[in-house]
Amino acid sequence: MSELRFDDRVAVVTGAGRGLGRSYALLLAARGANVVVNDTGSSLTGEGLDPGPAHEVVAEIRAAGGDAVACVDSVATAAGGQAIIRTALDRYGRIDILIHNAGTVRRASLKEMSYQDFDSVIDVHLRGAFHVVRPAFPLMCEAHYGRIVLTSSIGGLYGNCGVASYAAAKAGLVGLSNAVALEGAPEGVLCNVIVPAAVTRMADGLDMSAYPPMDADLVAPVVGLLAHESCPGTGEMLVAVAGRVARAVVAESPGVYRPSWSIEDVAECLDDIRDLTEPLVFAVVPDGHGEHLRYSFEMATRNTGLPDA
Repeated sequence: MSELRFDDRVAVVTGAGRGLGRSYALLLAARGANVVVNDTGSSLTGEGLDPGPAHEVVAEIRAAGGDAVACVDSVATAAGGQAIIRTALDRYGRIDILIHNAGTVRRASLKEMSYQDFDSVIDVHLRGAFHVVRPAFPLMCEAHYGRIVLTSSIGGLYGNCGVASYAAAKAGLVGLSNAVALEGAPEGVLCNVIVPAAVTRMADGLDMSAYPPMDADLVAPVVGLLAHESCPGTGEMLVAVAGRVARAVVAESPGVYRPSWSIEDVAECLDDIRDLTEPLVFAVVPDGHGEHLRYSFEMATRNTGLPDA
């Protein structure tokens, strides 16, 4: 296969001053993209401002012969999101790729987590995604081209202790991505989710001594494909952890139909209800929502003798 390049494409990468975002920005730039490197340079908990990391990545890209511009506005506000996208327009006149990677974490048990800490994490991860997607999406639709990559987490898919705000935000991003994928499909705008794991600042304080190599460079190529014009799908989730790349899906059991239910009926049928021997997966695009309903309705009509709708 010939090298997949991004010549003349304009990419915005949030949280690109360090870790995963930095790897994404460097890879896209090395393949020809013009990159807006967005990072406030804040601490892991989202406090403080330091323009250094964003400007250092820009300098690294330029030293390698690419072009990039730094933006230190925060995704946590609508004004910040608009400023980030405006940076791409002011510098390059367009936006083709949006990768929302910015993130913070504030660890606390659910019994002790403050409302302020919960909101702070939601603001960066989930609202932050909306703050950059909202101004970028109409521009992409107008151009009939766009690639959006939102960042979830295994914590969002399966939960984790001590990070309820992070888990909630990352799960919410899956729903947002699905909606963007559905609305963007007719306009040539694709949106997918990356579920990454790498040794970055997010791992500070965790015992990772038994982990295999988990460099950000093992994740970046997966994001690169999702951001490329040849990306083969939309409304999907790809996992990248320790060299393993996989697809994650929402699956259902075929289920059980009854014309009426009691609590006892549910209890008696629970094994069959939970049986995932033959799981159902409804693709988000073109109409997973409708397919889900049609399957359920058809089961009901088959068992009641009613004519199909």
